[in-house]
Amino acid sequence: MGLKILGTGSYLPETVVTNDDFAKIVETSDEWIVKRTGMKERRITEQPTWVMARHAAEAAIADAGLSPEEIDLILCTTVTSDYITPSMACVIQGAIGAVNAVALDINAACAAFVYALDMAHMYLQHGYRHVLIVSAEGLSKITDYTDRSTCVLFGDAAGACVVGWSDKGFAASLGSDGTGANTLFARRPLNDVPFVEQVDPQSVDGFPDVGRAGVLYMNGREVYKFAVSAMSRALKEACEKFGTTPEQLDLIVPHQANLRIIQSAAKELGLPLERFYTNIERYGNTSSACIPVGLAELGAAGELKPGRKVGLVGFGAGLVYGGCVFEL
Repeated sequence: MGLKILGTGSYLPETVVTNDDFAKIVETSDEWIVKRTGMKERRITEQPTWVMARHAAEAAIADAGLSPEEIDLILCTTVTSDYITPSMACVIQGAIGAVNAVALDINAACAAFVYALDMAHMYLQHGYRHVLIVSAEGLSKITDYTDRSTCVLFGDAAGACVVGWSDKGFAASLGSDGTGANTLFARRPLNDVPFVEQVDPQSVDGFPDVGRAGVLYMNGREVYKFAVSAMSRALKEACEKFGTTPEQLDLIVPHQANLRIIQSAAKELGLPLERFYTNIERYGNTSSACIPVGLAELGAAGELKPGRKVGLVGFGAGLVYGGCVFEL
């Protein structure tokens, strides 16, 4: 039993921030950013994350030719939810009128869309018909705009898809390495709690005492090494479970963290870079939204053709990784 994509949608904020814009606030340049990341533009917005998610969700449901009432399950992926509680999925369920849907959030950072797709596959095996996956990230709200090494990387976006049952198969490979949790993280700001003495989180968890709470810290060198290895491993393992090889995939949609990471993974897999769909130059790293935004663009371009074998692969904070393979 597999799954098929019934509809896709995305939302990209109107405000475009170029490399030259960053050169006005930190010591950097268009040449430096393009050479090291492949990024030229990214989108940012003042809107709440759930608003972006709603737009993408409504577009995906319409593209699937369904009504919100026909959605059985909503899986939302984000690291930038507007609320500690309720879940963003519940906010979306209410906003779009998906009155029959179960709703829950997934936090698996930049690999979360693949995790959600694997979870959707399991629910489809147990009688669910239409699963809506919404990945929305407002990374501008947790970006340190004084850190020139990271602030140029991130953007805001939302992507969504509706999936249903298929007899063409599905396979995934997921993994985690918590020993690398301290290489990419954002601390929650502390509340002033009476009755107890506050404990410095860094004294307990051993994470680097850097930056300030509420914004991202990244050890780029360590994340880079993990990413290249994890991407190739996840894709190979997913292909093996599916009964195919990376060479037989018609299309690969990777997480858009850094163009050099994608190039290195392609080389390690022995595949031409043209097999990998990239839009990093226009949107930067939008965490879990990267892959579904790419799928929405491919769908709009008529590239999600029946019979094509597709591989999706992501990695991110945790550290986590995930790859999956299915036939359209």
